[in-house]
Amino acid sequence: MSELRKPMASERVGPKIFGPGAEPLLDSHQAAQFLGVHSRTLQRMVLRGEISGVRVGKLWRFVPSALAEWVQSHSIAS
Repeated sequence: MSELRKPMASERVGPKIFGPGAEPLLDSHQAAQFLGVHSRTLQRMVLRGEISGVRVGKLWRFVPSALAEWVQSHSIAS
């Protein structure tokens, strides 16, 4: 059953968030617009663990390539 658990934060490998060559982070409004959902819906998805996000103080930030990967992994093959 260990295959069904979500990976711990230390086990996740993702795009570079800071440093040289890092992608600029999107705020929740930009990320929601990218996904076509309301910003509050996006925040709920993060809290449920469906989408990865970074909380900076009270604000959420998102890596664009991580959002694109999420869309790709959740798209239905035609």
